[in-house]
Amino acid sequence: MAELSDSLRDAVFYGILDTGYVAESDMANKCRMLVESGAKLIQLRAKNETVERLREMAFEILPFFRKKGAPYFIINDSPQVAAEICSIIPNAGLHIGQDDIPPRQAREIIGKRRVLGLSTHSEEQAKSAEELRDVIDYFAVGPVYATNTKPGRPAVGLGLVRAVAQSNPTLPWFAIGGINLKTAGEVRRAGAKRIVAVSDVLLPPDTRGAVIKLVDKFLSKDR
Repeated sequence: MAELSDSLRDAVFYGILDTGYVAESDMANKCRMLVESGAKLIQLRAKNETVERLREMAFEILPFFRKKGAPYFIINDSPQVAAEICSIIPNAGLHIGQDDIPPRQAREIIGKRRVLGLSTHSEEQAKSAEELRDVIDYFAVGPVYATNTKPGRPAVGLGLVRAVAQSNPTLPWFAIGGINLKTAGEVRRAGAKRIVAVSDVLLPPDTRGAVIKLVDKFLSKDR
């Protein structure tokens, strides 16, 4: 098993600071609210920014992750920026997609005892992720529903969530894509134990409250 997998087993919510939904002027405030919400991991995703600007944003919010008990700070897609952050704080890592750098190469770049996650969109990819359990710490399954966060990416549906849950992976995994107050219950019933939400918690002014409300709905017996 990768060295930090066990530390993610009790995670329920994974937050993403996506520049498609958060203005640069509000980035620090949104990051603070995600930290206060109890998110175990917070990812910085800036698809339309240069590597240089991504690095600048990462350093702007880095102080939130230096505090005792802070969540993991995950950089999306950029091994270069992730490696630099990983060299500064231990609670850091990288998330990659299927078309990005290979996981084993990514691990070599960010080093040991740093979080490495992988996106999956099919049963085959989820199985391959599980086979990389000595390399990666978690994987994500989605998008469960169509979402503007991933334009052009077809929804995988609840069927994939059920299939992955029934395969009982040893790695922690997160359901992602279109998860909100209306869909959280059925995602949980399909077998997911952990979720990622983006627009549903970033768009409300009170992001901290939105996360808490979503997690309560996800975990509720009355879901």
